[in-house]
Amino acid sequence: MRHRQTRAQSQRMPGYNPDESPLAWLARRRDKNGDPLITGAQLLAGEKLRSDFTFAQMGPRVTTHYSDAPRSSGSRRSAPGAGVDIADNVVAATERVRRALVAVGPELSGVLIDVCCHLKGLEEAERRASWPQRAGKVVLQLALTRLARHYCIEDKERPSAGSIAQWGVAGYRPELEASNTD
Repeated sequence: MRHRQTRAQSQRMPGYNPDESPLAWLARRRDKNGDPLITGAQLLAGEKLRSDFTFAQMGPRVTTHYSDAPRSSGSRRSAPGAGVDIADNVVAATERVRRALVAVGPELSGVLIDVCCHLKGLEEAERRASWPQRAGKVVLQLALTRLARHYCIEDKERPSAGSIAQWGVAGYRPELEASNTD
């Protein structure tokens, strides 16, 4: 049974065009061994960053922003809840982007912002960073791997090399003794 969307539902949900994403393009391309240039986990991590970046409205503005304009009086000109205040979920998305970029590090976060968030091609990101040709692909792969690790996205194609989830066995709880400083 197919679920049919109403007109209001289809207008609320934005469409996704994989052709506009440089990451999707890289995921479709193969290297000389026949492996994709980026893995599924790297693609998912990059698209998650892009989604949060877009939802947090962190992209460049293309229209005038009137909230910074001086007001003639000190009174509020809109009703409460009319969208003037930043919604909590937008603030949360901004914080998720900030934490992801901190986890990746300042050396690799620039290429993620360029390629994942601003949808620039690898050639443009290489030129902007003054890297040699084809170096951007390697740097982007490293950045996406760190980003996937931050998001705890496992790569299904490549088994993990025995990563440690916890030190104790299931159900283990350490006992803490009260220290006496008499």
